[in-house]
Amino acid sequence: MTCRLTCHCGAVEIRADLLNGLATIRRCDCSFCARRQAAPVSARAGEVKVVRGAGMLTLYQWGTMTAEHWFCSRCGIYTHHRRRSNPAEFGLNAACIEGVDIRSLEPIPWTDGRTHPSDR
Repeated sequence: MTCRLTCHCGAVEIRADLLNGLATIRRCDCSFCARRQAAPVSARAGEVKVVRGAGMLTLYQWGTMTAEHWFCSRCGIYTHHRRRSNPAEFGLNAACIEGVDIRSLEPIPWTDGRTHPSDR
């Protein structure tokens, strides 16, 4: 499934080919994701292209510095992140995907990020 994502203000646009459509959607309960409450879907890193607004993206990292969380510097919307669990994949904010009603995807499963093996 090829999709188009945008932040709220439209400054950032991303095109991606999802690994398995919207079937990979999940939430994480690590200290960061639990506060953010986004529900990402999966794509291989090479299948994610920022087509507009790369200079508007702001990076946030902490802890192991493996995960890369990207936000629009204008509107603050989280668009995507490189996964700590698999740095060859990105998680894409499903709520930013054109035409997706995030409510229709409930119930969304949770991943245990609080006890991630990288934290041991």
